Amino acid sequence: MFYLEEINGKKILKSSLLETAFFTTRGFGIDDIPKSNGRVITPQQTHSDHVEFVDNRLEYPDTDGLILTNTEDTICLRFADCTPLIFYDTKQKIGAISHAGWRGTAASIGIKTIKKMKSNPEYIIAIIGPAISICCYEVSEEVRDELLKTVNNSSELYENRNVDLKKINARQLEEIGVKNIDICPYCTSCNNDLFYSYRKENGTKDRHYAVFKL
Repeated sequence: MFYLEEINGKKILKSSLLETAFFTTRGFGIDDIPKSNGRVITPQQTHSDHVEFVDNRLEYPDTDGLILTNTEDTICLRFADCTPLIFYDTKQKIGAISHAGWRGTAASIGIKTIKKMKSNPEYIIAIIGPAISICCYEVSEEVRDELLKTVNNSSELYENRNVDLKKINARQLEEIGVKNIDICPYCTSCNNDLFYSYRKENGTKDRHYAVFKL
């Protein structure tokens, strides 16, 4: 279940399944993210399916998924309609964030992230954050078909050429055995007063963030 909180007077969105993760809202900058003794690590996102472990590097080029294994650093990825995926392995005590736009979703970046974590899906908590919803996400027939072929059962995941990126990612995870999944109800386009929307705002460069710390 998702709920709103505040940090220094600015709204964040959290899931009751994972207290150390949150999603920022409009007007919340990267400098507003609380820092402890570590770094805030943000990769250079390019709509790839490339996932990296956080190590001593400062830069992560061409990277759309980060896996965190230390308790000092915070990982942070940028979004404005694409689907944020946050994972926590309750057995290994490691976590990750992945950026699943239509390309990342078509490449099953969520599954690839869990495999790179070497996690048993039964121990994964998955948080699917605010993203453009089926009501507002019309795509070409080619893109729709690319997305739907990533799952065995595509019922309820599309209406004509509108697709549900959040539920497609959830279905991918369910089909590999992930049971603990929380799907955010917010549509970034409908709730443009709360989140940034690339489509609604004609290609805005502003972004909200998915943030995770162990």
